[in-house]
Amino acid sequence: MDRRLVDHSARVRPSAADSALRSLSLAANANRLWIAAGVGVIVFGTGAQRRAGVRGLVATGLASAIANGVAKPLFPRRRPPAEAVPLMRRLVSPPVSSSFPSGHAASAAAFVTGVALESPALALAVVPVAAAVGYSRVHVGVHWPTDVVAGAALGAAVAVGTRRWWAVRLDEPAAVGSAQQVEPLVGGAGLLLVANPNSGGGDGAGLLTDLAARLPAAQILRLGNDIDLDAEIDARMRDDSVQALGVLGGDGTVSAVAEAAVHHKLPLAVFPGGTLNHFARDIGSDDIAATVRALVSGRVACADTARVRLDDGSERTVINTASLGGYPDFVRYRERWEHRIGKWPAAAVAMVRVLMRAQPLHTTIDGESATVWMLFVGNGAYRPSDQVPTARTDLHEAGLDIRYLRADRRFSRGRLIWASITGTLRDSPTYVQRRADTLGVRVHGAPISLATDGEVDSRSTSFEFTGMPGTLQVYRPTDEF
Repeated sequence: MDRRLVDHSARVRPSAADSALRSLSLAANANRLWIAAGVGVIVFGTGAQRRAGVRGLVATGLASAIANGVAKPLFPRRRPPAEAVPLMRRLVSPPVSSSFPSGHAASAAAFVTGVALESPALALAVVPVAAAVGYSRVHVGVHWPTDVVAGAALGAAVAVGTRRWWAVRLDEPAAVGSAQQVEPLVGGAGLLLVANPNSGGGDGAGLLTDLAARLPAAQILRLGNDIDLDAEIDARMRDDSVQALGVLGGDGTVSAVAEAAVHHKLPLAVFPGGTLNHFARDIGSDDIAATVRALVSGRVACADTARVRLDDGSERTVINTASLGGYPDFVRYRERWEHRIGKWPAAAVAMVRVLMRAQPLHTTIDGESATVWMLFVGNGAYRPSDQVPTARTDLHEAGLDIRYLRADRRFSRGRLIWASITGTLRDSPTYVQRRADTLGVRVHGAPISLATDGEVDSRSTSFEFTGMPGTLQVYRPTDEF
């Protein structure tokens, strides 16, 4: 079959395609073509496209190493004879390694499959190039067709296998409660909008101007250094003119206003205006215009929150996450790099950096003594369960997502670093993940800082976490809930 297919290819009439395929085959040497494509996407692409570029390059490197360093020595095979194709097609310096499998095909398939996992639309543009590279190896006479098929299968399998230790990020909103109808606020009448003009690297002022034009009847409360948010909201509530709260800002601002919305039992309209807008994205409010439409149509849904009580009796509302130990530093390092290289590579680098510097915390967690490097408490369910959490999937009666890294296991630092890189956290005794409605943590020693929703402003030695299902009504700008 190989001979017949090569003979059929050799009988194709000479054309400009001969030179193009030979050039394309040479361009793919040493993965230069895919490195250039991946770097270009990372530098100039959007978030999903950048992740696609990084995954494609990682998959290409792995597939190339396996095909050329493992498979070829194990499966030696002669390449087609030089006279198998016309002279004008042949390479000046044909390869002399084993013909099976095609390393070029493995790299091409790995790159396009890795890209497809993150950005199917971008992969459609790459597929024809990858297919042409694979065929070019037959056209110039250096591979049998089955070499190309086997190489492509190997590359695709390696790329799909990266999901085992590098979860594909889902950009879909988290699940929330069923749809409810409230009084529509046409033009923003009855809305108290709390805005942080300094959010989003200074872009908040421009977003506020645009939002004020869309909602001319809304009351606007601008945050500043001398504003007591709770007192201001309470004062505006006294005349019964406020029917809903709105917030323009990042996660820290959203968390503070969400606490007031829960306290006053008012629905909340979230308008993303910060550098990081995790909660807005998770409830599907990452587009200001769509949230305005939800506001004027009165579509809301119930989402979970969480509460944490400190040893002085004070409480805080948590809409995203709370953490102790090195986790805030981990998030900061990860978010610094994730938009360029993707969440998993950034998370792996951040994990290594934090663990190398972290000091263990001696704690009692739900009555059990445990020394930990860091503790994560998520409001709702996060995925993946067996890796570093990257996305939230459920905000409807989902409870608390609890994870911590144990420091009281032999060689825990090294084991955690290895498990993070290889995606085997689930099987590591140094990693604990569970779901619960409550969590009690006591730290032995001096009070330590608690980070909630990106803000580090509380110190305590005891922390009582409680899931609060369905306590926050949010305007959801979709027709499906």
